[in-house]
Amino acid sequence: MWHECVPESDRSAWPGGRGDFRLVLGQPEQGKGGRISMSHDDSLRERIACDLDGSFEELVRTYQDRLYSYALRLTARREDAEEVAQDAFVKAYRALATYPAERIRGLALRPWLYRITLNTARNRFRGKKLRTVSLDHPIAPGSDAMWEAADSPEKQPDRRYEKRRERRDIAGVMAGLPDRYRSALQLRYVEGLRLEEVATVLGQPLGTVKSNVHRGINALREALTESRREGVRS
Repeated sequence: MWHECVPESDRSAWPGGRGDFRLVLGQPEQGKGGRISMSHDDSLRERIACDLDGSFEELVRTYQDRLYSYALRLTARREDAEEVAQDAFVKAYRALATYPAERIRGLALRPWLYRITLNTARNRFRGKKLRTVSLDHPIAPGSDAMWEAADSPEKQPDRRYEKRRERRDIAGVMAGLPDRYRSALQLRYVEGLRLEEVATVLGQPLGTVKSNVHRGINALREALTESRREGVRS
C-alpha cells in the first residue's frame, strides 16, 4: 500500500537541502547479492513521489555504498569520495524537492544518481584529471564483487596471485585510456550499468556509448597484449 501522496502545493514547505542524514557506509544494500532490482526502484520511486521526506533515507541506504564506491574510483581518496557522495545526495534531495510527482515517477533512479555523482566529482576537481583506483577495490564495503567475478575453483594461492596481477595490469591500462573510453568501460563493466544507463550518466547518445565501449575494449585488449609482450621480452 502506497503512502498517501503529499499535495504538490505543500512541497514549498520542504527544505531546500537535507542536512539531517549521514552516510553510513557498509550497510547492506537492497536486493539479492547487493543488486538493486528494478521492482525495488519502481516502488522506491513511487514512495519518493508521494513522500520525499519519509522515503529519502531509504534512497540513501539503497545507493550510498555504490555511489561512495563510484566516487572513490573517480577521486582515489576516501575523504574526497565521502564528500562527493554526501554532496551528491544533497543535490539529489534538492532536485527531487522541486520535481512534480509525475516527473519523479518517470525517473531512472540509478543512472540519475550516478550522473549527479559524476558531475559532483567533476565540479570538485574542475581543471584536474579524475583518477581511478585499482580494480581490486570492491563495488561496496564488505562486498566481494570486483572487475572479475570470483572463480571458486581457482582459489589456489598462485592463481589468486596471478588474478591480482592481471587486475593490476587492467587497472594500469584503464588509467591510460582516453577519458571517453575509460568512463564508458568503468560504468558498464565495473559499476554494472546497462548501456542505456551509461548513456544517461554520460549525457551521450546510445550509439556513441556503444562505440566507445567497443573501441575501449579493443584498446584495452591491445594494450594488455603489448604489455605482456614487453614483460616477456624483459
